[in-house]
Amino acid sequence: MNELLDRSNALILGVSLDFQRSLLEEVRWNNRLIGIKGARGTGKTTLLLQWLKLRNQPADKAAYFTLDDLYFTTHSLRELAREFYLNGGRILVLDEVHRYSNWSLEIKNLYDLYPDLRIVFTGSSVVDITRQEADLSRRALMYELPGLSYREFLAVSGAGVFPVLDLGQLCADASIYRSAFPTFFHPLEAFKRYLRIGYYPIFLEDEMVVQQRIRQMVRVIIENDMSAVKDFDLRNSGKLLQLLYILSQQVPFKPNLTDLAAKTGIHRNTLNTYLYYLEQARLIHLLRPAGITDGVLQKPEKIYLDNPSVLFALAESEPNKGNLRETFFLSQLKTNHQVRAVAKGDFLVDNKFTFEIGGKSKTEKQVRGLPSAFIVKDDIEWPIGKAIPLWMFGMLY
Repeated sequence: MNELLDRSNALILGVSLDFQRSLLEEVRWNNRLIGIKGARGTGKTTLLLQWLKLRNQPADKAAYFTLDDLYFTTHSLRELAREFYLNGGRILVLDEVHRYSNWSLEIKNLYDLYPDLRIVFTGSSVVDITRQEADLSRRALMYELPGLSYREFLAVSGAGVFPVLDLGQLCADASIYRSAFPTFFHPLEAFKRYLRIGYYPIFLEDEMVVQQRIRQMVRVIIENDMSAVKDFDLRNSGKLLQLLYILSQQVPFKPNLTDLAAKTGIHRNTLNTYLYYLEQARLIHLLRPAGITDGVLQKPEKIYLDNPSVLFALAESEPNKGNLRETFFLSQLKTNHQVRAVAKGDFLVDNKFTFEIGGKSKTEKQVRGLPSAFIVKDDIEWPIGKAIPLWMFGMLY
């Protein structure tokens, strides 16, 4: 175990604290069992290492272990945790738990055996805690780490640190936020760059290969991470890749499930389940009609790719502008708000606000007469009347 502790110490010392995700302050770290889910590439490992570095404890007291380490091919998690605890360890941080078989049962046992041991674990967004053999949902406090918002992208890129905006206030009077930004700030300068490469922090490593890295990441999610989904047969991963490819060429996609089943060779009765898997993996988003809950496996109103960066990576040509705008808006709002499809307008948010998304020339025609309805315009810097700039919705987290 000493080798693992040395590796943990090196990783913690090496992580930078220059930029920290807002989730780092939101997690109630004093809880005994904390789970953090999220798509690949969103920065879960960095978040954990930063938290450990801020605690400033020796490795034998607080350590980081990744469960896809070769160590666990011949040793069990329970065995490692016992030795760590008996030697004074009290904070156990476990990364990539979905890569370790029977992980939920062993974590449950550790939670029950060692009442003064604090456990923090991360897993793929496809992991459904409530469907594991050992139900951790009553014990673990769960969080999800989304990709970077436009606000976070500006901060990590060195463009400036800006406040989180409130959706209610944005709709009540967006113009009051003008004073929250310095006069030299031009919000559209970095916006197109964000849309293309900014959702995943991997752009910090090498901006020129971001789209290639995203395509590789998509394949790993489908061919490896899907093994965490109960009852999913990985032999069907090829069909899932084919389904994602078809969707990526025609998003936003108004589903014709019969036609889609014929193109992919996936039985129509199974198709909704596969779409649900892709959504849980944070590769697509199923826009459901108003009044429908997220858990219902029924035909969605529209299907979008999850975020603009994955849209650019998977599209064979430059994405349609209207689709790109809507994908951005949805990616920023779905993190902390409920978004639904409506008959008039593009999106209904929190069953209260209706939004119509467009360019500079977009009018109120589609939402005229609706209460709490707003036009969201691309290519404008600041609010004009009831028109809210699209980029401002990237400042909500």
